[in-house]
Amino acid sequence: MARVMTSDARKKDTREKIELGGLIVKAGLRYEKRALLLGALVELSRRLKSDEGEASSQSDAEDV
Repeated sequence: MARVMTSDARKKDTREKIELGGLIVKAGLRYEKRALLLGALVELSRRLKSDEGEASSQSDAEDV
């Protein structure tokens, strides 16, 4: 039974990765270097996390 669960989880993970790759194609970035794409995504992630922190800090300040 655990093997079936693992297989289903792997299929779900693979499907998600394929869908995310499709987003790269839709964005017109198919032929960009992988290192550039990774760097851009890491930077975007960092900025999004920073923005979330600022939003919660502003929300906390408004509650005071």
